[in-house]
Amino acid sequence: MDILYLLIPLSSVLVLVILGVFAWALYSGQFDDVEQHGEQILDAAQEAIDLHQGD
Repeated sequence: MDILYLLIPLSSVLVLVILGVFAWALYSGQFDDVEQHGEQILDAAQEAIDLHQGD
């Protein structure tokens, strides 16, 4: 029962840290354009195919 006096505040601090990291990622622009990286992969693959066919 005494361990709850440690675990409850510790878990509350952990939740606040997780929310802080999420807020930092949100406001730093981490989630602004989530489709850009997927499109870059497809564009790079298309360019590689085009370069290979030109030989």
